[in-house]
Amino acid sequence: MNDETEQEMPESRIPEAGPDPIEVLKAEVEALRDQRLRALAEAENIRRRAERERTEASQYAITKFARDMLAIADNFSRALAACAPELRAAADPQVRAVLDGVEATDRQLMGTLERYGVKPVSTEDGKFDPNLHQAIAEVPGNGKPPGSIVDVVQSGYMIGDRLLRPAMVTVARRDAAQASVDAKA
Repeated sequence: MNDETEQEMPESRIPEAGPDPIEVLKAEVEALRDQRLRALAEAENIRRRAERERTEASQYAITKFARDMLAIADNFSRALAACAPELRAAADPQVRAVLDGVEATDRQLMGTLERYGVKPVSTEDGKFDPNLHQAIAEVPGNGKPPGSIVDVVQSGYMIGDRLLRPAMVTVARRDAAQASVDAKA
């Protein structure tokens, strides 16, 4: 019986053919290479994101300050608009000097804002854009197409490519005659 168990033992001790160690190492090398490439790509993405965030932070850092300065610019504009050109021409030299000083200060303030990327929103084309304009009223169009800008109540401004403050505008409403023509069609 001992002889039989001894004969069976060597057969059972024969190691089964396992995975080839070279293939295992090649697979491990490939996995590590893939991990390395992914880590490098992630590091590059983080670098780009940080660069973009740094650029945006420097460009838009003055947003709150610029918004506050726009209130001052609006007051200068209102002060200058309150004095009609006829009154200004007839005013004594001291009053004209004060108005000239207000104009110069307004120009300097607007120039400084523009140097830091604050630019007025364009309303010259007369087309209402809800992304840039805020309609505060609908008024008779007086020949202008419905939905177009009739008057700018308060200028809007952009900083970089972001809206700092929308332009407050009045827009032309559809005339009653035009509405009845559309209803018949």
